[in-house]
Amino acid sequence: MPLLEVRDLRVEYRVYEGTLKVLNGVSLSLERGEKVGIIGESACGKTTTVKTIMGLLAKNSKVAGGDVTYKGEDVLKMSKKRLTELRRKNISMVFQDPSAALNPVFTVRQQLYDIIKFSTDERLTREELHEKAVEVLRQGALPEPDRILDSYPFQLSGGMKQRVNISMALVSASELLIADEPGTSLDVTIEDQIMRLLKKIVEEKGISIIPVKKFVDRIYVMYAGTIVEEGPTREVFNSPQHPYTQLLIKAVPKLTGGGIPEGILGQVPSYLKPPAGCRFVTRCPYAMEVCDTDAPPLYGVGAKQRAACFLYDERQLPR
Repeated sequence: MPLLEVRDLRVEYRVYEGTLKVLNGVSLSLERGEKVGIIGESACGKTTTVKTIMGLLAKNSKVAGGDVTYKGEDVLKMSKKRLTELRRKNISMVFQDPSAALNPVFTVRQQLYDIIKFSTDERLTREELHEKAVEVLRQGALPEPDRILDSYPFQLSGGMKQRVNISMALVSASELLIADEPGTSLDVTIEDQIMRLLKKIVEEKGISIIPVKKFVDRIYVMYAGTIVEEGPTREVFNSPQHPYTQLLIKAVPKLTGGGIPEGILGQVPSYLKPPAGCRFVTRCPYAMEVCDTDAPPLYGVGAKQRAACFLYDERQLPR
């Protein structure tokens, strides 16, 4: 049984203009101790996916279909008490913006102590709280933990604030850590340090992590709220099978030079009126008639690789 499994998840948002049909049948799984990544353009649905898993969707959202199971238990049908218990002791999340995740009017000590008290049933003394706080800050590779504890968020750099957030998440992430692009608001060198820190932590603790972009065992490629390709990381990057994955990798700038890479022509479709069939049809160089009306399933294109494209359906190929 997978630690986490998402099946045919559909999520919508009610806005002034109408209904945004964001997630359209997303399915993914995560085994115990596994590291899984989700890649795709901005606003492709990654954050909505992980917030659904955590039960943190906005009030104007609606789960229109599918299910999310954690160790066989349906997260979407959990009581508020059971979901809170899960967040206290099993799952935690590192958000994109470290500044927004910390309360600016409380010190790190006040916020971290509260999290530690919330995540245990034991009645800890102040000395025990301090020992635990220092321990998790050291796990987050923060020097001078006592100085950090007495600091307000505005007194810390962006990288240090994100390390504090990671330390806070480690208090309750005994089995699963959800990292929602934790380096997005940081410069590339600090982002690399944060990613290396996460890699070290999850390997030492043996916990699962999703949906980081580096050091992962498997990867899911997402486009406009759909999973278009999945497989082992090395295979997906070395031999991409879906047209979107191929174009996405070609669009990445190369450190070795060779000119400016071409972007992907066209725009991501509006979630208000997404295509009835494949959501990549308006930008795909291989689009067929069937792509306009039918959404392709994931076809096996290798031992462990799958791509959602009718190019791999023999019935759609010209005779």
